[in-house]
Amino acid sequence: MLGVHAVLAGGARRPPIVLVHGAANSSAVWPFWQAGLAARGWSSWALDLRGHGRSPCADLARTTMADYADDVAALVSELARPPVLVGWSMGGLAALMAASRGGIVAYVGLAPSPPARARNTGVPQRTGTFGPEEYGIVTRDPDAQPTMPDLDGEERRITLASLAEESRRARDDRKAGVVIPRLACRALVVASTHDETFPPVTYADPTVPADTLVVE
Repeated sequence: MLGVHAVLAGGARRPPIVLVHGAANSSAVWPFWQAGLAARGWSSWALDLRGHGRSPCADLARTTMADYADDVAALVSELARPPVLVGWSMGGLAALMAASRGGIVAYVGLAPSPPARARNTGVPQRTGTFGPEEYGIVTRDPDAQPTMPDLDGEERRITLASLAEESRRARDDRKAGVVIPRLACRALVVASTHDETFPPVTYADPTVPADTLVVE
């Protein structure tokens, strides 16, 4: 059974929100989001993808993006009502893949890994794992995090505590391109003006219909 951290907003009639973390991360990255959502009347379920956080150990060396999408879909199937899927970075693509299967109210991608128009079969699909060092996080000292200039000390501590190993196979899967054939729900992509990995231009010509919100 996958790890899930639920924060409920009593009596709310709004759809549930499913939060999907990014690569080399876990559901422990969402506490401020879940508190803020609950204060606004939204119940949320923060999911640990397989092999991350409180979810059971998995063979991450062979885990694909389709496996992660299966994890999101599995949680969706357990909820009493169709949810809004909110995914960050890699989790944004996993959530989008799950949303394409239907049964979703809406999709929100926070600087999501973008889908592709076509698969590049020339990209090698390697097995193995890697850690957050691949993203420039080489120490657990909250005061020495050049990749986190926009976070305060507490936010950095939460982020560092949420780190995990990641599937190289899933990363190569994203590099080769994940094609989303259709999307039946409304979609919103949130991009950042200072995001060097996925700047707003990444989403200028979306492969699936989506509104775009650019924030500083």
